[in-house]
Parts: sequence; C-alpha cells; structure tokens
Amino acid sequence: MVHYNENIVIGESASDEAKIGYTEKEDIPQGTVAERYNDDPNHHLHRGLKSRQISMIAIGGAIGTGLIIGTGQALVNAGPGSLLIAYAAVGVLVYMVMAALGEMAAWLPLASGFTGYAHRFVDPALGFSLGWTYWFKYIIVTPNNLTATALVIKYWVHPEKVNPGVFIAIFLVAIVLINYFGVKFFGEFEFWLSSIKVVVILGLILLSLVLACGGGPDGDPKGFRYWHNPGAFKPYADVHGVGKQAAQFIAFWSCLTTAVFAYLGMELVGVTVGEAQNPRKVIPRAIKLTFYRILLFYVVLVFLLGMILPYDNKLLIAATSESTSAAASPFVVAIQISGIKVLPALLNACILIFVFSAANSGVYNL
Repeated sequence: MVHYNENIVIGESASDEAKIGYTEKEDIPQGTVAERYNDDPNHHLHRGLKSRQISMIAIGGAIGTGLIIGTGQALVNAGPGSLLIAYAAVGVLVYMVMAALGEMAAWLPLASGFTGYAHRFVDPALGFSLGWTYWFKYIIVTPNNLTATALVIKYWVHPEKVNPGVFIAIFLVAIVLINYFGVKFFGEFEFWLSSIKVVVILGLILLSLVLACGGGPDGDPKGFRYWHNPGAFKPYADVHGVGKQAAQFIAFWSCLTTAVFAYLGMELVGVTVGEAQNPRKVIPRAIKLTFYRILLFYVVLVFLLGMILPYDNKLLIAATSESTSAAASPFVVAIQISGIKVLPALLNACILIFVFSAANSGVYNL
C-alpha cells in the first residue's frame, strides 16, 4: 500500500522512505530530493551543476571526432543513403534510452546514476558489471582522445619538431586541474566548450547548405547529384561472392558501428544527476534537448554531408585511409574541393576543442 502526504510519495514501509519517492512542490530547496533519496551515505557529491550548464552539456557534451571525422570513413564505405539511415536509426535508439533514463533520474535522482538504477531495480550483479564496464570504457577512450589532440596539432606542428608526447602531457595536466577544482568549475568550463561546439556544428550545417546550393567559390549547385552518381548506397568493397544488395546491406551494417561511436557520451546527462542542483526539474529539461540535438546535429549534418561530397572522391578516400587527424574530416575535404582556403585550419582548431572537451568529460565520468 502506498501512503501519501502533501509533499512526498513514500514506499510500502517507512524503511522505504529513503529509497523511493519524489517531491510534488517546486519550492522545496534545491538538493532536498536527492539528499533524501541518496542511495549511498558514503557519497559526498556537491550539487553545484546549474540548469544552464547541464542543458548545454546535454546539447553539445558528446559531440566529438565520431561526428566530425568518423563520418568520412562511413561515407567512403557505404555511401550517403546508408550513412543517413544508420545515424537516424541509432539516434532513435539513443533517444529512447535517454528518455527512459530521464524518467528514472527525475523520479529517483541517485548519486550513483544509471549504475545505481541497475543495481536497485534489476540486480546488484548488473549494477556491478555496468559500473566497471563504464569505467573501463573511459579508461580506454580518454587516453585515445588525449592521443587525438596530438594528432590534431600535427596539422600545424610536425612530430619531428616537437614530440607528440609533450602535447599529450600538457592536455593531461590541464584536464586533471579542471576536474580538481570541483564540479562548479568543471560545469562552467564545459558549458563554454559545449557552446563553442554547438556554434561550430551550426556553422558546418550552414556552410554545407550553402555549398549544396551552389554558394561556394566554385558556384556549383550540387543538390542531390551525388545521390544519383555515384549513388546513395555503395556495396561493401571487402566482401566477395554475394549480390549487390547484400553487399549494400553489409555496408549499411558497417555504418552502424561508426554511428554508435559518434553517439557515445550521450549518457553524460545521467552521470550529472548526483551533482545537479535540482535534478527533478533540470534533468527532464536536458533530456528533451537531446531530441533536437540528435535531429539537427547528427541527422541533418550527415544528410547535408552526403549532398556536398561523393563517396568516391579520391581526396576523401586518401584522407580517410592515410590520416587520423583533422585532414581526415569529410568537411575539410568538402571545403578544399569548393576552393575555400582559410576554413580548413580554423576547422582543425575547432576539432582540437572537440577532442579536448571529450577527454575532459571522460575524466569527469570516471
């Protein structure tokens, strides 16, 4: 039997009061809900993340090399049609997961985040394995992002002049210091980094639209030309003895891996539950923003990419096979083909910010 009073919905017994419930009044002091329903008294998290910080992290927090660089290899392997469908399909799954996470976070803002939900509502073994898997992910991804910063800087500084390890060490020290100064400093720093990332993505969308309509220096309106020639769906090149349609499906399947990697980090909003000032109001609002983020930043951007760059372009194939830096970005290739000379270096600087932000968020997630 569930008992009610004007403020709190309490579980089946008094012992459950510290486990389930939610606040009905909006004027309850910030932090009261989460402190009442904290799943672990040993957690000493400070609720310093503001609404605007969490909202901006939700919009731009996970945007990284998977979207800016990884889409190039996916376009070469499968074509624009498979690329668009793969990113849209994974985006639907991601949004459903995030919506479910938002429901749980608003109802029961645990300091341990989604691992705490798995522990409490499914089985402690699932929470244990999920927590360690998540930790292992960022133990691997964070050094990868730090290495990527050195690769991006290679655009300006040749490795023979300055050892890449120097830049890795510099960025590592900077990230440790940012996380050392507490969640308020991290939230403010990540807020501005995410703001820059959002501006860059919006700029790429606008630039891609202009190039597709013929507004570039070459004055060539591309439209859907590349969807017809060379085509929207490319058969996968490394398979033999199968039909064309089967090879196209395999190519689409390979795009799913790239799409999943591009969406990694979306769950960062769920991690911030334990340090949000008012999780019941802030987290649902942030989760709702992920829909527009997926639609605009991922689906629209890859759709426009397929309009401005053919998958059989020799410069794109060479860039994705020989480089792991910003030169491998399909947007850099599209800019170069259009004859714009200044933007590649500027976009490389933006990619450096993307990678640094991803590494910074990775340390926070640990």
